[in-house]
Formats: sequence, C-alpha cells, structure tokens
Amino acid sequence: IFGGLVWILVASSKVLSPPLQGWVMFVSVFCFVMSITLLCLYICGTHKGSSSWVTLDVICQEIAALFYFSAAVLEAYTTYIIGKSLLSFVTHAQYQENIAAVVFAFLATLVYVVHSVFSLLRWKSS
Repeated sequence: IFGGLVWILVASSKVLSPPLQGWVMFVSVFCFVMSITLLCLYICGTHKGSSSWVTLDVICQEIAALFYFSAAVLEAYTTYIIGKSLLSFVTHAQYQENIAAVVFAFLATLVYVVHSVFSLLRWKSS
C-alpha cells in the first residue's frame, strides 16, 4: 500500500531531476509488481511449503528493502533541494506531495525490512 502511494505521489509531482525520481518510480513499480506476483503465487498455493520459496521470499524482501531505502534517500534529497532553493516553478502543494512521497517511501522501507526479518526467522526455522 505504501509503495503504491509513493508511486502515485511521485507520478503526480513535478519532476525536477529525472534520473533521481526515475529511480524512485522504477523501485516503486518494480516492488509493487514483485509483491503482487508473490502474493498471487502464495494465494494459489504454488509454493506447496517448499523451503526454496521461503528463500525466494527472503531474497525478494531484502532486495525490495534495499531498493526502497535508496529510493527514499534520493527522494528526500530531491525534496531537500526543492525546499532549499525555493524554486518558483514548484508550488507549495507539489512540495508537500514530495514530502509525503518521502514519508511513504521510508514507511515502505520499514515494512519491507520488518517483512524481511520475519521471512528470515521463518527461513531459519524451516
């Protein structure tokens, strides 16, 4: 859910630095698709309790946490630059959208880290 919010907020904001915000968009879309795919596979019962699926889950969650952390830092940097320079072509509402995107990116990072920890505990017990 947080990743989807990051995706929407970054997509609706004014792009000042295409490489930085492009990475944020890539991460949010990639992690969203990856998470939905894994969820659908688990709901369908494709895993059948195999330990290799637990390993796949751990790897995916750790990659997502790392990607989201890098994206959150880059989005925070972009927002900081916007706030510091007080660019005239960025409205206050767009600046607030960037702040919200930063908050939700860090929340998404936290959720992926927590999920990764629980996946590691499940992997260790299997």
